[in-house]
Amino acid sequence: MDTEVSVIGLGALGSALAGAFLSAGHSTTVWNRTRAKALPLVARGAVEAASPEAAVGAGPLVVVCLPTYDVAREVLSPCAAGLVGRTLVNLTSGSPAHARDAAGRARELGVRYLDGAALAAPSWVGRPDSLQLYGGPRPVFEAHRGVLAALGDPVYLGDDPALPAVHDIALLGLLWSALTGWLHGVALTGADGPGGGVSATAYTAVVGRWMPTVGRLMGEYARQVDAGAYPAGGFPLDQHLMLMGLLEHAGELRGVESGLPQAFLGLAGRAVEDGHGADGYARLIEYVRGRAGR
Repeated sequence: MDTEVSVIGLGALGSALAGAFLSAGHSTTVWNRTRAKALPLVARGAVEAASPEAAVGAGPLVVVCLPTYDVAREVLSPCAAGLVGRTLVNLTSGSPAHARDAAGRARELGVRYLDGAALAAPSWVGRPDSLQLYGGPRPVFEAHRGVLAALGDPVYLGDDPALPAVHDIALLGLLWSALTGWLHGVALTGADGPGGGVSATAYTAVVGRWMPTVGRLMGEYARQVDAGAYPAGGFPLDQHLMLMGLLEHAGELRGVESGLPQAFLGLAGRAVEDGHGADGYARLIEYVRGRAGR
């Protein structure tokens, strides 16, 4: 289905968004302050708008991807009248407060608004597994789901436009935590010593077999967190703490950075000291939240 869409902001991510719309067969109008960034897209069939106002007027769906919400506001303010009755999808990175503020201004103007987060590097945009998060009125999302699917997997989080921003940074935190844990494992298994000298590729093959178990544990612990009850299930916190100590010791013997296991030991050690050694690992949510012991 050919649906007209305008993309304002052609940085690396914005250019990838516009390119994905073109690849999906959508008539795409683009605008960027630096006109040279539009040329590769024009060569692929995009129409370059002479101004943000012209881009807004080119179709019913306007996608914005600019460096900050302040920049987005500056660019879009002269377009306020033209945006009325259209749908604005804001994929600019920012805080939840920025998202709510932008949604409030759009509502006052009579603009249909979705806030979003593209959880993908530019080279991944357009892949079916490229996660794209959206928040705002469900009817607005459903009306444009098919077009937004050109960017990847469109996931609707709820009415609150701040939801994508919160999920964006939380999921990045998970990414960094997981990748840092993986790098620690690469360093530990690859270092000299008994059982060492393992290549990163070989270790990662085993990690791939382990990750489904991690996913299952997340699901189980999520239910415990929601219920506020943390049964050990045969693997209590005091046992976790003992194994964390072994991780730290193994790293010290091989000269591996110890900050990560020390962070584990700090949280779990506090919980065990507070008498929660017989509870399950999910008990640590109370410490991550910063509420315990106050």
